[in-house]
Amino acid sequence: MLAALSWAALGAAAQAAPIFVLNSLDASVSVVDPVSWKELRRLPTGKEPHHLYMTPDEKSVIVANALGDSLTFIDPRSAEIQRVVRGIVDPYHLRFSPDMKWFVTAGNRLNHVDIYRWDGKDLQLAARVSTGKTPSHVWIDARSTTAYVSMQDSDELVAIDLATQKLKWRVKTGPMPADIYGTADGRTLLVGLTGSDGVEVFDVSGAEPRSVRRIKTGEGAHAFRGAGDRRHVYLSNRVANTISKIDLQKLEVVASYPAPGGPDCMDVIDGGKLLLVTSRWSRKLTVIDTEARKVVRQVSVGKSPHGVWTLDHAAR
Repeated sequence: MLAALSWAALGAAAQAAPIFVLNSLDASVSVVDPVSWKELRRLPTGKEPHHLYMTPDEKSVIVANALGDSLTFIDPRSAEIQRVVRGIVDPYHLRFSPDMKWFVTAGNRLNHVDIYRWDGKDLQLAARVSTGKTPSHVWIDARSTTAYVSMQDSDELVAIDLATQKLKWRVKTGPMPADIYGTADGRTLLVGLTGSDGVEVFDVSGAEPRSVRRIKTGEGAHAFRGAGDRRHVYLSNRVANTISKIDLQKLEVVASYPAPGGPDCMDVIDGGKLLLVTSRWSRKLTVIDTEARKVVRQVSVGKSPHGVWTLDHAAR
């Protein structure tokens, strides 16, 4: 039985870090072996686990359970549950600031963003910031001064000052903004427009943001993942069933990959050759060879797979 398998007892497979896939409608995490490409077992979580993030010390991966109002901490190497933190209200998306002082969650169903102080172990709520309708994804700048959050149902992007926990500005976007990706110099933000067919680019280097470009990618532009080379970023197009590779210097699409089943969140295996993507509508983890530009395998997982992550990832 899947539940009876122990990661530590899997011999050679234990030398490779497991892949974690969040099954949003099953309240579970699939643990996938990257050697045999089989689902080994499922870990229970709170209701609707959507996204996950690594702790700064790399000793835990945190699963945010939106309807469970909780966080599940998992050992990224052994795939064992370490602890559950309750009372974290509506954590849909989550992110640590680069300086490791702040932990930010987007309350997707409750229209707020929570800012926590992090002492290396525990979270203390610093502020709850009311936002627009349906905060979706969070990006924090490299200086750890500003959290940018997309508003899925009010078509906005907001900026929050982390020191004061106050809104700095808000700007209208194209339809249904989702994931956000910032360039290394902190001057530019890319916003995936799930209600459209591409990315809206904002210049955030001045006092007020400016929409400066649209990059056409495919219908249902949704989630980003850095390619690991500091120049390119992948974007999943959920409706088009494709993934676009965007050149961050040229701000244009330079490659496209097939991704069946409603591609959503992604991770990149260290080395950059394999791209992992959750196929939201087909209950699969899809593996894409980025050199051959084709799907090389699919792994069956749970209902509505969303977040995906492995410790053996390329640089973000």
